[in-house]
Amino acid sequence: MLDDVDRALIHALHIDGRTPFSRIATVLGVSTQTVARRYRRLTAEVALRVVGLPDTRHSGQAQWILRLTAAPHSAQNLARALARRADTSWVKLISGGTEIFTIVTTPDHQPDRALLLHDIPRTAGITAVSAHCLLHLYHGGPSAWRGRPNVLDERQQRLLEPVVQPHSERHAVTRSDAALLAALRHDGRASHADLAKTTGWSAATVARRLAELRAGGALFFDIELDTAVLGIAVQALLWMSVAPTHLDRVATTLAGHAELAFVAATTGSTNLVANALCTGPAALHRYLTQRLGSVEGIHTIETAPVLRTVKATSPMAVV
Repeated sequence: MLDDVDRALIHALHIDGRTPFSRIATVLGVSTQTVARRYRRLTAEVALRVVGLPDTRHSGQAQWILRLTAAPHSAQNLARALARRADTSWVKLISGGTEIFTIVTTPDHQPDRALLLHDIPRTAGITAVSAHCLLHLYHGGPSAWRGRPNVLDERQQRLLEPVVQPHSERHAVTRSDAALLAALRHDGRASHADLAKTTGWSAATVARRLAELRAGGALFFDIELDTAVLGIAVQALLWMSVAPTHLDRVATTLAGHAELAFVAATTGSTNLVANALCTGPAALHRYLTQRLGSVEGIHTIETAPVLRTVKATSPMAVV
């Protein structure tokens, strides 16, 4: 059960995952030792984790959403195998455990280099595969789910906002950043000294590169945790068909819904996908029939319940 300090700490890390514990302690009015102790406890008990992630909109990378249907006896093993890959995130078992959802990141916009055309068709047990190119992210990534704790007042939030020095040029992610990004995906709070050991750079070079990537919007920090502690009991993926002329309006509207953690336009038979997080089946039903149902322009909706998230964004989240 989270108390007020726990919720304030989560909110603070949401604002800036690399904020020093000493600054968080000052803003919360507690000791630095208390903040560090609470962080360690939340890491152990609710899988709280800070992760550093590239913003694919500024990195030259492409993302593909895969829906894989597999025999019941092989779906879980396949999901674990996908979770172990460095190019996958958000591996979820859905639709009764016979379908897998995952996002695959490719180094460029050439899908023939992605696992979807090489490894997946050769895997035994798969009965159907569909791939959808993620065309535009309306909500998710740097714009976090609004259902997270929001307990700090405006003054406290201003004190915790990251100090990002503007740069005269935009710095995109390059191949030389691979080791740095891999380390930050494991631990977004890793020290400059630890990152220097991983990359072979000096601590000063690490600090400078982090500042450049953050200032250019190529790198952001997010948090992961077990949403059950926030009262979330039901997750569902929503596949929607929207007339192209209404797509931008509908997606922008949905991006403002607190129930949705992810909204994106895709290719395929449906052109909009969202991830809903609700307190229970009744809450999901109310959202679908009342709030979502009142949005004009949505022709069809397929609701796929999420049974389990095998992997979030971080490799350390694999279970």
